[in-house]
Amino acid sequence: MSVVTAPWDELLAGEELAYVGTEPPREAVTAPFPGELAPEVASALVRQGLSSLYVHQADAWEAARRGENFVVTTATASGKTLAFNLPVLDAIAAQPKVRALYLYPTKALAQDQARTLAAFKLPRLRAAIYDGDTESERRWQIRKWANVILTNPDMLHVGVLPHHDRWGDVLANLRYVVVDEAHVYRGVFGSHVANVLRRLRRLARVYGSDPQFLLASATIANPGELARSLLGVDATVIADDAAPRAERTVALWNPPLLDEELGLRASPLGEAARLLAGLVERGLKTICFAKSRKAAELVHRFTAQRLGDDSALSPYRAGYTPAQRREIERRLVAGELLGVSATNALELGIDIGLLDCAISVGFPGTVASLRQQWGRAGRRGHGLAVLVASEDALDQYFMREPQMLLGRRVEAAILDGTNPRVLDGHVRAAAFEAPVDEADAETLGGAALERAALLPELKRTRAGYVWAGRDYPSARVPLRSTSPDSFTVVDTSTGSVLGLVERERAYAAVHEGAVYLHLGEAYVVHQLDFEARAALVAPFAGDYYTQAKRETTTSIDEARRSERRLGLELSFGAVSVTEQVVAFQKKAVRDGATLETCALDLPETTFETEAVWYLPEPEQLDGLEQMPKLLGTLHAAEHAMIALLPLWAMCDRWDIGGLSTNVHHQTGRPTVFVYDGHPGGVGIAERGFEAFEGWVEDTARMIAGCPCDHGCPSCVQSPKCGNLNDMLDKGGALTFLRRLETSVS
Repeated sequence: MSVVTAPWDELLAGEELAYVGTEPPREAVTAPFPGELAPEVASALVRQGLSSLYVHQADAWEAARRGENFVVTTATASGKTLAFNLPVLDAIAAQPKVRALYLYPTKALAQDQARTLAAFKLPRLRAAIYDGDTESERRWQIRKWANVILTNPDMLHVGVLPHHDRWGDVLANLRYVVVDEAHVYRGVFGSHVANVLRRLRRLARVYGSDPQFLLASATIANPGELARSLLGVDATVIADDAAPRAERTVALWNPPLLDEELGLRASPLGEAARLLAGLVERGLKTICFAKSRKAAELVHRFTAQRLGDDSALSPYRAGYTPAQRREIERRLVAGELLGVSATNALELGIDIGLLDCAISVGFPGTVASLRQQWGRAGRRGHGLAVLVASEDALDQYFMREPQMLLGRRVEAAILDGTNPRVLDGHVRAAAFEAPVDEADAETLGGAALERAALLPELKRTRAGYVWAGRDYPSARVPLRSTSPDSFTVVDTSTGSVLGLVERERAYAAVHEGAVYLHLGEAYVVHQLDFEARAALVAPFAGDYYTQAKRETTTSIDEARRSERRLGLELSFGAVSVTEQVVAFQKKAVRDGATLETCALDLPETTFETEAVWYLPEPEQLDGLEQMPKLLGTLHAAEHAMIALLPLWAMCDRWDIGGLSTNVHHQTGRPTVFVYDGHPGGVGIAERGFEAFEGWVEDTARMIAGCPCDHGCPSCVQSPKCGNLNDMLDKGGALTFLRRLETSVS
């Protein structure tokens, strides 16, 4: 019997290989073109080489024909784009005056979709991009003649809805709203976008239309719940993926351990370059995803050094022009280019051709994102997908427990559009756009009406609540923050605005001397201007990072849910977190060694948020109750649980904070808090409350599997610890969490 070998088999060898396995192929399940599909649209599909639809595309068509909203949530390269394009193109073919609005989280995705639409070559289709880069003189033309307008939530929020009088014809004829990459709209951003979409639904009704919403998402655990949270109405879930899939080899690659006690491993970028070079040498088209532009460029450089030639290599990242991206794609298709290193931003639906292999450097934060990246590999035949681990706790957990990654359901996307810190700005904006009355509860939600009665800038009239101010309230509301009181981060070398940091987080993130990361690029803060609310930064090429030391207290404002779980009292509710940043450390990138500690004199900040907290029972702390072991035990458990919470909620560990104390001033007992790092909360802590048993089990398994003796970055140390990782007892935390697992609730 002959054994078929893959071209990468001899490359996937050695102690670095933590796991290798295969995912079986799958045949396509197809359906004929719908009989009622406009002939010119059917002909356009045939010109593109299509003779049938996948069943999930046909299901989407039927849902749209029934007048339903839908969310299609299938794998990368499964044809989600055609699923929502087909109803839109058919409607326009029958009635060119019909309008459709396409929303994308990035400008690059809108550009990519514009090219996809142009490829249909339908005479009645008039698609145009309307975003911040659109020239002023073209904007009125687009409003007048385009029947498919591609934009983003930010432009809809500040450029369309407040000026709806200019958009009257579009809103009156709005038939479809497409929301692509819907899984991106979670957390703070998603909470804001949910309110923007509800304002859009409301204004469409004012102009006499009631558009259908067609959503497309990566595979997530709760697509129907996400759609309802975003829209305020139900959507049909289309989740049975009928697209074909080739066989795929999956490998987990762990860089060799250089120092077991410190948990220090060889560079994952160097290991990724070694794999990329080996695959390119074998003639395999490969994409390597890194977490930053700098990392992508380094992988490119290291790979070129290994090969001694970079003619078949190229980086591919945000910031390139469409022409540059098209040239890279052309070279890939032609076989001139074999190795591409890219940033995580390109895991979204931009088409970069047919590839053999995909390498992910570091777990990207969610299983959904990892599946998006791996979905790039093997569309045309047997593919290879590799995760190269960093020393981060989650990465190392997966290296030791591969099935906890490969067998895990994708996460739930969570948001909370009723958080007053998010909602209030949108209620003001809605009142500016049109008087808010009781009938608007159907679109804006009941909470919006409750808040309208409490906002002093709104005036109650016979017509409803109206805006009494003089400015545009939507301009006050940044979609990526829960707080209007934010610091602007400005790159002094270019004058460009890099982003916003909420005041509650600014003192820890952008104090003077801090190394600030934006899209993976490093900057050093030269000045934190309190009056101008600005952090002035410059590019930073040093070999250290900074970590703030904070003194934190947490007060319980309201316990909304309390239950007996795993033998202890578990609660979820509202808390107030008071922090003062008192110092920061410069730490070497190479080994985490402390280079210098610098004192800071910054004011206290207090913010209200949501938290999950628990009170260990005396028997669960038996033998651990003496100080400092008690505090070290609780502190290490808190860190480890924060590291693992992203497995249960689609979030980043930087979105979460925590506090552990041997005696809390309100409970009078040892208490551990894990809280949303965003003012008001966005549902992360509540997800932890709901998934507490599984969360504890995962955390105990992660700590138990780490080979270090006393705690390292792969288990209980945290890169964001306010106490600079002082007083951590790995053994105590493991003992405590295992006792929870065996407790009878």
